Amino acid sequence: MISIIIPTFQEEGNIGRLISYLKKEAAHQAILEIIVVDGKSSDNTVEEARAAGARAILAAKKGRASQMNEGAGQAKGNILYFLHADTRPPLNFADDLVRASIRGRQAGCFRLSFDDRHFLLSLYSWFTRFNIKAFRFGDQSQFITKELFDKIGGFDESLTVMEDNEIIGRIINHCSYTLIPKYVKTSAKKYRDNGIVRLQLIFIVIFTLYNLGVSQDNLVRIYKRFIRN
Repeated sequence: MISIIIPTFQEEGNIGRLISYLKKEAAHQAILEIIVVDGKSSDNTVEEARAAGARAILAAKKGRASQMNEGAGQAKGNILYFLHADTRPPLNFADDLVRASIRGRQAGCFRLSFDDRHFLLSLYSWFTRFNIKAFRFGDQSQFITKELFDKIGGFDESLTVMEDNEIIGRIINHCSYTLIPKYVKTSAKKYRDNGIVRLQLIFIVIFTLYNLGVSQDNLVRIYKRFIRN
């Protein structure tokens, strides 16, 4: 059984559409629940999520890692599927997750695509076909068995950025990380707002500095200074 977990903050006008999209799949007997974990939004994110048919909870602590951990703690499914609010999984994604589970796959993700056909974004998407940790991030969505998630201790709540990439390092110490050859579609709004090349270069800098051991405070400072919205 699959529990879909969506961390949110200020997603009014978007979260309802996502849940409606997911509800089309909800008839699939493997989808048990959709859990929205909100980080104290000041808009109507929570109300919109509930009206669309999701179970929406207010997070005890704001932060994507802690919100996802809280959702996982309340989930009843044995497969956890973490999804960003601006990302749409492929059609029949529940079947893909069930098949992966039947084959003994304990964790993995989909490839990435954007809702923009700019050639550079298409190039960035192309690289996600390679099963390399450097190309694995949360906007590709992530699935993991509840058993393995609990075993490795969930997401690291001390991380404000790179929490999605960090957990993969611990996953691959226990099992292989599966790349399902279908594409999620995520919003390119942040790229359009910041400039496609400029934003990608900032992401590369943050990724490099993180792997060099730069503190989270400094990484967050860089993120907030250079990335708009």
